Amino acid sequence: MKRTLFIVLLGFVLLSACASPSAASPTLPATATLSAQITSTPIVTGTPILLTGTPGGFTAIPTLTTGTPPAGSADICTDPQVTTLINSLKTAMLTSDGALLSSLVSPPRGMDAANFRDGNVINYKPEQARFLFETTFEVNWGLAPGSGLEKIGSFHDVVVPELVKAFNQPYTLHCKELKHGGATYEVSWPYQGDFYSVYFPGTEPNGFMDWHTWAVGIEYINGKPYLYALIPFFWEP
Repeated sequence: MKRTLFIVLLGFVLLSACASPSAASPTLPATATLSAQITSTPIVTGTPILLTGTPGGFTAIPTLTTGTPPAGSADICTDPQVTTLINSLKTAMLTSDGALLSSLVSPPRGMDAANFRDGNVINYKPEQARFLFETTFEVNWGLAPGSGLEKIGSFHDVVVPELVKAFNQPYTLHCKELKHGGATYEVSWPYQGDFYSVYFPGTEPNGFMDWHTWAVGIEYINGKPYLYALIPFFWEP
């Protein structure tokens, strides 16, 4: 009996010694997964300057007194530099040339831009204007006439297409005159400074209700004209 028990115990020990020990799986350290977040970089640093208009037009904002037309020019209406400025604005819009647009913007004041006559005004400095054809940074342009819906989008997606359309149509230039077609509101220039209007009279099949005017605010810095505002006017229901 004892011999039998001894043999059984000996066999158990030998089996335990010969068995392959189970390898413990190592605990791997948790690996952090980094998710790259692609965000658009705001061109307007800080909080955009939003000047909310009032019904019937913007709150009048006086232009800076920064100089006069160069000697030899009677006024802004006869200065060939101004025509060159507007032609350069056209070229910048049609070719998406940010460097050219930047060179046209008033250095001390910047350029006010709007998509509706009584919407929000966004001010862009020259260094910001350089990237307006590239940035996807969106702003609130105000409530669209008729629908009353907010218009939100980048300068490139909202303002540029309208200016491209205006410059691709047969337009006329008018100095210090806000030329326009039939309107359901009082058409007036909201600033005290000088301006030109880029006017498209519309088409007869549409009863000339598709007229469109872009008013271009212009001021002089050291005898050279610069842009300080771009404001659209068109028929509204």
